[in-house]
Amino acid sequence: MNKIIAIVGMCGAGKSVACDYLIQRGFEKVYFGGVTLDKLKEENLEINPENEKYIREKLRSELGMAAYAIILLPKIKELAKSHDVVLDGLYSWDELMTLKDEFGDELTTIAIIVDKNLRYERLRKRTNRPLNYEEAKKRDISEIENIAKAGPIAYADYYIDNNGTFDDFDQRLEEILRKLEE
Repeated sequence: MNKIIAIVGMCGAGKSVACDYLIQRGFEKVYFGGVTLDKLKEENLEINPENEKYIREKLRSELGMAAYAIILLPKIKELAKSHDVVLDGLYSWDELMTLKDEFGDELTTIAIIVDKNLRYERLRKRTNRPLNYEEAKKRDISEIENIAKAGPIAYADYYIDNNGTFDDFDQRLEEILRKLEE
């Protein structure tokens, strides 16, 4: 089986940056947030923080806390037959356990961590779906309390401190990839 790497972290930590790096290395990406965006379109809802939260919590109330892993599992399995796969946005402990049950040690988690104030500043400045300080804080609390997002971050196999430069970030990611090749 090919490598399956789940990138975890709080909103604005740099998950997409890590995923983009892995895509450049030939990985195929499975974007968990894409499920939310697809459901918003299906229900003709505007893409905004409130509606995104509504969909995330609705899916989890219908399918359980492993909802996104359950929905995406067939796609992940199919891609992993012929490609290394990066999972962008695995959130809940139940999602992690569902994927660990399926893939065991073939699944590696990398947590991206960054100081909260720096994360909030990056979120405010990002061009795609920016969040102000209050929106970012509200989302953090909601994801910790309602989605059990902290578990996969605390239990990650590897960590990348994203308080530094892009070069520091890339070097640490490359170091992790070398360890996975051993």
